[in-house]
Amino acid sequence: MKFNTKTIHGGQKPEETTGAVMPPVFLTSTFAKTSPTEHKGFEYSRGGNPTRAALENSLASLENGTHGFAFASGLAAIDAVLRLLNPGDEIIAGDDLYGGSYRMFTKLFQKYGLEFSFVNMDDVTNITDAITENTKLVWIETPTNPLMKIADIKAISSAVKDVDSTILIGVDNTFATPYLQQPLDLGTDIVMHSATKYLGGHSDLIMGALVVKDKKLAEDIHFIQSAAGAIAGPMDSFLALRGIKTLHIRMQRHCENGIAVAKFLEKHPKVSQVYYPGLEKHPNYELAKSQMNGFGGMVSFRLKEETQEAAYAFLENTKIFTLAESLGGVESLSNHPITMSHGSMPEEQKQRVGITNSLIRLSVGIEDIEDILADLEQALKA
Repeated sequence: MKFNTKTIHGGQKPEETTGAVMPPVFLTSTFAKTSPTEHKGFEYSRGGNPTRAALENSLASLENGTHGFAFASGLAAIDAVLRLLNPGDEIIAGDDLYGGSYRMFTKLFQKYGLEFSFVNMDDVTNITDAITENTKLVWIETPTNPLMKIADIKAISSAVKDVDSTILIGVDNTFATPYLQQPLDLGTDIVMHSATKYLGGHSDLIMGALVVKDKKLAEDIHFIQSAAGAIAGPMDSFLALRGIKTLHIRMQRHCENGIAVAKFLEKHPKVSQVYYPGLEKHPNYELAKSQMNGFGGMVSFRLKEETQEAAYAFLENTKIFTLAESLGGVESLSNHPITMSHGSMPEEQKQRVGITNSLIRLSVGIEDIEDILADLEQALKA
């Protein structure tokens, strides 16, 4: 199947009992057995639920993997990856990544004995130079949140595996979605999504996802998913599966509107810098063009006036863009990373990577582009 067809049919089949085209929402905690060791495929919904299984099959299909896993949130999915490791293991991650990931790494898992190195992933040698005998995981986020940097997934995967083939490579694919890039095909071991965002697409659920190809890795993740219990519920699984069925057409519009917004902001006299991989001035433009099937709907920009007051004036005066946490819904959203998505990151780390008062992140929705641009124009005049 081609990708657009996969979003609707990938890993799916009509429900066996009734022939329902969409999987029913199995709101049950447990399943009847014919004997203590015999059942019909499901025993207890923490370990597996038919609605969640339908979603997980779809996720695996979209990412060209063999096993998908749906979790209660994106951070729960990352938590499951880190639980694959042991005290003393080291993780190399990008220095520009989602604030919640940084918080989990440094505030939770460091105190349990995991060690983290944060490097600029623009240069592959920064990663290979950081590898030690204790390195067990390389965590890539591309495009990054919020500065839209692009990491060369294939080059990083190849270089790391050349040093030590046992090191796991995971990619947070939330911003790109499988519509724009498929990291497993580029040599990674794990793909992660905050399905809250583009996969669900309608700002009505919280969910995370992992997809892998390796059978042993899948068995280990399934054990953690069941044993730790941070699973996606059946209703949210139904909503995510419904969202996935329009992922391709939504992403087409997100991409169209995203590049239009980036070009508009690039020419605006009150804007000093625009971060969007679809602009030729972006330092990773050629890499993004070769690695991704489009550039997405996330645009960050910096106001010339480097004050919180200027940023607040813009954010508080938009009409189409809603000032809110999250991203990836059909509606346009705005975000102030230094106080919102990355508010928990230490001040020195924010300044080091360039998360300052004037930086604004936009999740460009699928509204009419003329309305979107008019809203940006009037808010920038505020």
